[in-house]
Amino acid sequence: KLKINVGHIEAGLRSFDMIMPEEKNRKLTDHISNFLFCPTNNSKENLNNEGIDSNIIYITGNTVVDVLIDQIQNLKSIQRETLSKLDLEKKDYFLMTLHREENVDYIQKLRLIFKSLKEIYKKYNLPIITPIHPRTKKMLNEFNIRIPSGVILIDPQPYSTFLTLEANSKLILTDSGGIQEEACILRVPCVTLRESTERPESIEVGANVLGGTETKRILKGVEKMLNSDRNWNNPFGDGKASKKIVEIIKNNFK
Repeated sequence: KLKINVGHIEAGLRSFDMIMPEEKNRKLTDHISNFLFCPTNNSKENLNNEGIDSNIIYITGNTVVDVLIDQIQNLKSIQRETLSKLDLEKKDYFLMTLHREENVDYIQKLRLIFKSLKEIYKKYNLPIITPIHPRTKKMLNEFNIRIPSGVILIDPQPYSTFLTLEANSKLILTDSGGIQEEACILRVPCVTLRESTERPESIEVGANVLGGTETKRILKGVEKMLNSDRNWNNPFGDGKASKKIVEIIKNNFK
């Protein structure tokens, strides 16, 4: 309304699930933006299908790839210290994050997910490291849900520490969109604890599977992804998204 140009990074992502608050936000933002920086062809097609002017749509890749390439040497330098603090060995643990409203605010879903974790630990005998989101912690206490054996709750971690835990885990369980991308780029198998995803590219290349919240389905997803070869291609860009975005902006304001 102030006639200030708006650029949207990660434009065009769609889960096609309007229950998600993020879906409403990203659709609104895309339709009021002057520059739409899409991570993939798939996200560009979503915008085209919504009738948005193709002249303001650019495929740049995702800036998360830029960050991971920048951080990769740092991750190697803190790997031993990070794993040692938690008494972990490389590829000898699972990592989980859980925070979305549609999962943690409903007692039945939250109970099912933690029942699934109990079964995963029983089957694979590997600890499930869980940096606990404040919202999730609050609802676990409110619903009086018992943490099963093998699930280790830890405080939220600094970004570089968390990336190190991701990179060295055997498998990731998550309801986070960004972590689906990071797992794919780091070549760590992922099971998404949701019914839909705005990162379908990770599923298409074989890096990810939708596990929902039912125990049998989650266990099936874990088994499938543990048997994956990790040789998938990264669909999210070449690590130069930030430079491309800056160049596009500069060229439009000469």
